[in-house]
Amino acid sequence: MFNYVYAIFHSPTYRERYAEFLKRDFPRLPLTSDRPLFSELCQWGEELVSLHLMRSPYLDNPFTTFPKSGSNVMEKAKYDPEDNRVYINKEQYFDNVPEEAWSFRIGGYQVLDKWLKDRKGRVLSTEDIEHYRKVVAALHETRQIMQELDEVIEAHGGWPLPGSVPAEAK
Repeated sequence: MFNYVYAIFHSPTYRERYAEFLKRDFPRLPLTSDRPLFSELCQWGEELVSLHLMRSPYLDNPFTTFPKSGSNVMEKAKYDPEDNRVYINKEQYFDNVPEEAWSFRIGGYQVLDKWLKDRKGRVLSTEDIEHYRKVVAALHETRQIMQELDEVIEAHGGWPLPGSVPAEAK
């Protein structure tokens, strides 16, 4: 059930449809009696949980690189959209950072920017660099799965979910 809930709450259409409730109240959870839909959403939710706990095999070979050696001092995060790079100082950067990963927000914070800002003035360790590369991959894959969730829901009849009671009737 947790995986189902996790998937529903990551659906972009859900977030748009219930935006007012999410701002001022507890989130509404639409349930479905469509077993194939429930099962598919549970599988996607399980993958999201695995990504967000940094346990997904998808993160074993992150596509983002940190190609330049140097001091590794985090001075100021700066994203270059033309080259898809996130600079940490004048010489060093993370390469191949997709725009959608850079701009991904959780709770009003831009995740990748905040992670670096929280380390301002510090020397990034090898583990820090590897973790950041995995976070980029996790955010990129999360965005892909979020789109897939809406496609799965649409393929099963869209919103409101099949077999659910419309929110307006409650």
